[in-house]
Amino acid sequence: MSSEKSEEHGLAQTAWLVVRPVITAAVAGKADPPPANPPWPVGLRWTRRIGIGRLPFGVLAQLTDLGIAIAIFFGSYSVLTNAAHQKDPGYTNPALFFVIALTAALPLALRQRHPLGAWRMIALSILFGTPYVDDWMTTPYLPGAAIAAILVLYSVAVRCERHITVGVGLISIFGMWALSARTAGGATVVALLPLLAGFLVRQRVMARRELQEREAAARRELAEQERRHQATEAVLTERQRIARELHDVVAHHMSMIAIQAEAAPYKVTELPDETRRDLSEIRATALDALTELRRILGVLRQEEGAETAPQPSLDRLNELVGGARGAGLTVTVTETGDRRHVPPGYELTVYRIVQEALSNAMRHAPGSTVAVAIDFAADALRVSVVNEPPPDGRRPQEPPPGGGHGLVGMRERAAMLGGELSAGPTLNGGFAVDATLPTSR
Repeated sequence: MSSEKSEEHGLAQTAWLVVRPVITAAVAGKADPPPANPPWPVGLRWTRRIGIGRLPFGVLAQLTDLGIAIAIFFGSYSVLTNAAHQKDPGYTNPALFFVIALTAALPLALRQRHPLGAWRMIALSILFGTPYVDDWMTTPYLPGAAIAAILVLYSVAVRCERHITVGVGLISIFGMWALSARTAGGATVVALLPLLAGFLVRQRVMARRELQEREAAARRELAEQERRHQATEAVLTERQRIARELHDVVAHHMSMIAIQAEAAPYKVTELPDETRRDLSEIRATALDALTELRRILGVLRQEEGAETAPQPSLDRLNELVGGARGAGLTVTVTETGDRRHVPPGYELTVYRIVQEALSNAMRHAPGSTVAVAIDFAADALRVSVVNEPPPDGRRPQEPPPGGGHGLVGMRERAAMLGGELSAGPTLNGGFAVDATLPTSR
């Protein structure tokens, strides 16, 4: 029993493999959408020399099909009329001749847009027209309908999936044998040739499309890697810049330690020898640290264009704001708290954050109003730069030279001091930058 069930199951699967493509081709199948701008075939690109090749290939192909369809219509109507009169001189039926000729020609005009629908139409035309044609002519098929069927079968094989093409072939071959067994052998070969040619063309097109998709995916991946590389490079460059700036701050303090350690014995004449030795060691240690800092600075400033100017502090904030006002911004500055005890590294960070925020406002909101607020609280230093949307008619422009790496640089500077920075659009269409730098130790 189990072997019989297995055989029945195998027969059912085999039958379904045959029935499924037939049903899909006859009723449910759909062809691939036509290409939006099909390229000219390589063998026809020489037509550009005579002007024809400059036209869109899709339009020219449709016009060619329309021309062939018109020729098939009038040719078929004339052939049917002459054949019927030769068979029966008294017979005339213009309406029937017109319908058979039209259904033989119309599918060719539709094959560019709807190849599967065109095949169904030509199949019905041959099915219902063959009995009349076979009665009037020596062949069962109207020559014009045969030409249209060959072209439509090729389009089906190019634009439809493989199982649909198989179903179209099975139905066409079965119909040929059912309509006329005496000509079915030759007709089968004629029908299989365009199906095979179209299938090979489709495989080539699909392979080329897959290759193009892979190349596009590779280009997208490469672009994404390039963006990540640029972002990483921006972070590293900004960190180097921060390190160079902090070097100047630290070097200044170390120089002051060395000078004070050297000058202390001259201020107080009666110092124990042990204290003098300690001060001498302090001076020597400070000088060694300065030497190491200079070596580090030499490494950091290997890149071309490294900055060597003194690093700015909040004393130059008015100069920075004045430059922004000269560029067309309306800037207001509000300071709260006491900034006298702010470390130099914090002053430099606040200056750079305000500089980058103003630079972004010049680029994205030229002519806008910018509010700068700095709060020197006891536990943290807070910075806020908020710009309004640009006035009507003002367009974004390039920022002035000398800026850093925008939001990347601001976040790196805040993180260096253990702080946080947030940046994003405001509800009215402006942009806000807020930074909190903890100062409590």
